[in-house]
Amino acid sequence: MVNTNQLKNILFLDIETVPEERSFAELNTVKQDLYAQKTQYQRKEDFTTEEFYNRAGIWAEFGKIVCISVGFFDGNDDDLTFRLKSFYDHDEIKILEDFKAILETYFNEKQHVLCAHNGKEFDFPYIARRMIINKIELPEKLNLFGKKPWEVAHLDTLEMWKFGDYKHYTSLNLLTNILGIPSPKGDIDGSQVAKVFYEEKDLERIAVYCEKDTLAVAQVYLRFMNLDILKDKQVVRVSS
Repeated sequence: MVNTNQLKNILFLDIETVPEERSFAELNTVKQDLYAQKTQYQRKEDFTTEEFYNRAGIWAEFGKIVCISVGFFDGNDDDLTFRLKSFYDHDEIKILEDFKAILETYFNEKQHVLCAHNGKEFDFPYIARRMIINKIELPEKLNLFGKKPWEVAHLDTLEMWKFGDYKHYTSLNLLTNILGIPSPKGDIDGSQVAKVFYEEKDLERIAVYCEKDTLAVAQVYLRFMNLDILKDKQVVRVSS
């Protein structure tokens, strides 16, 4: 059974990403060609490269992070709370540096781990790649160079749910539904984040959406450990 102290060693997180430019036309010709090469197998003949640019945010080479939301447990068994905090800005470097500061200040011990849904395939490598692109030295928790698999301090709720069945993919939304957890989905979904960022310029709205997914990851983890999920009064949003 996981105890409160063990829960406090986990930093739950989720990220939101968008294409690096508002439109395909804003890329230079070299980057346009590289994007065409990168996506040729996904696009096939169904889409032109320009039509497919709305999906560019899923690749760290052609996208950028606009929000990182984190959540962590605080308090004791009788007064357990889950604190949510978001880093969001039009300046990606600021987001990454603020997130790195959290890791190096509060989650830098050996027992500390990061947890996300599909984090090993998306969130963790995406953050690390964007840090390298932006010339930010990787924090220890994201630096996998030379590490053995058991030395990597990452948990992934998707991987945990697979139970070794590596052909199996289950979305966070589906997991919350079957486990009796309130849905993380709100007034937008992942496909609309770029529009909200570039057209509405509503970063706060994106942060709220990102925090819902972060909370959902924590709730799923609690259910995996056969623990009660959090009540609304236990969730505290920490202002930036």
